[in-house]
Amino acid sequence: MTFLRRSRAWYQFTRNPLSLIGLTIVVVISLATALAPFITPYPEHAGMFVDFKNASAPPDWSFFFGTDNIGRDVFSRLVFAYRVSFGLGIVVLGIAVPLGVVLGLIGGYYRGHVETVVMRVTDVFLALPPLVLGMAILGVLSASMVNVMIAIAALWWPWHTRMVYNLTRSIRTEDFVVAAKVIGASDAHILFREILPNCVPSILTKVTLDMAFVIIIVAALGFVGLGVQPPTPDLGRMVSEGMDFITDGWWMPVFPGIGIMVIVLGFSLLGDGLRDALHVEVS
Repeated sequence: MTFLRRSRAWYQFTRNPLSLIGLTIVVVISLATALAPFITPYPEHAGMFVDFKNASAPPDWSFFFGTDNIGRDVFSRLVFAYRVSFGLGIVVLGIAVPLGVVLGLIGGYYRGHVETVVMRVTDVFLALPPLVLGMAILGVLSASMVNVMIAIAALWWPWHTRMVYNLTRSIRTEDFVVAAKVIGASDAHILFREILPNCVPSILTKVTLDMAFVIIIVAALGFVGLGVQPPTPDLGRMVSEGMDFITDGWWMPVFPGIGIMVIVLGFSLLGDGLRDALHVEVS
């Protein structure tokens, strides 16, 4: 993108109040997760900690979101759970996006057997429900943070492959691509220097929206006991464990549930704002 296009995109982005709300939510929570050991009142509660004296304490000035059934501060664990979700999301997308983008470029640029093989494999993965596939992978493997990342990355790359494939098919006939072929540019140059830069706005927008969906998938796996294992705090597991005490300790599942809603809303609003500002279609 040229400087003028970036300036126009930023101007349009800032004119949308919902986009700014989403950006603010994402920035605030990102800073909170980065500074979690310093801003949380009880950082030791994110690990192996028990305090039955303060178990199931309701929200007050000592414990902003109350405590769980073994006395751990819900607010401190929520902030550290954000840290886990952010880390998983970044690693998963860091694996899935490059793989999906490269396969999409190859499938969209080359015709014949290469295109057929890449897209048929992609279609097979797209036909499988993501959560079910993730649960199946974790059913074979053990439930751990590494295996959670493997499971989610295995089901996420096809979406980027499909999107970049469609973009590449429409771009490969443009004049600048034809001109690059005429002057003898290599396929690698055409793919990564001519076509890929024109896909970046769509990729950036989709990555932002994907963070929301990855956090939901991580929370869903944690809710059914297949996500990050205790004592590491996990948003989904906090909701699941808190449901057993909802009648006497409503704050245990409610605040983690609101936490999931807020971060998903933030990334969704940010992604929608980028899509409108960059004028891209994300499939």
